[in-house]
Amino acid sequence: MLCLLACTRHHSENEKLLNARIDSLQKMIDNAYRPGLGEFMSSIQLHHEKLWFAGKNANWKLAAFEINEIREDLTDINRYCSDRPETHFMPMIIPPLDSLTKYIQQENSSSFKQGYLILTNTCNSCHQATKHEFNVIRVPATSSFPDQDFEPGTPKK
Repeated sequence: MLCLLACTRHHSENEKLLNARIDSLQKMIDNAYRPGLGEFMSSIQLHHEKLWFAGKNANWKLAAFEINEIREDLTDINRYCSDRPETHFMPMIIPPLDSLTKYIQQENSSSFKQGYLILTNTCNSCHQATKHEFNVIRVPATSSFPDQDFEPGTPKK
């Protein structure tokens, strides 16, 4: 009987220690940094711009990379920002991304330019639907990346 009581007491102490560790880990998870929707949107805007210059210069490998970066950001938005009502509008961006991906794979410059414009207009439609109409995206006129060569091929010296 004494042995049973000792085992129960030891089990109870272990349970308390485990619960304390669980609580501590939960606090760490709750306080961990999570990017906000704005950070993801800024990243998408960056890749949207690079996508334009890659496609405009027929750098199809870079264009494919940039469109995949946009897709990764959209996946992360669904993962980290699913509590935001704006995320319910995100599926509208998938058909233009799919079309643009196809044009990139086909290395079709004229279709790429049309598809890029449709993607850009869809971004603006989403901003309007989510009451962010003040955030207007356009086809970039100049690159924000003067240190990046968007032409395909080997690096220039």
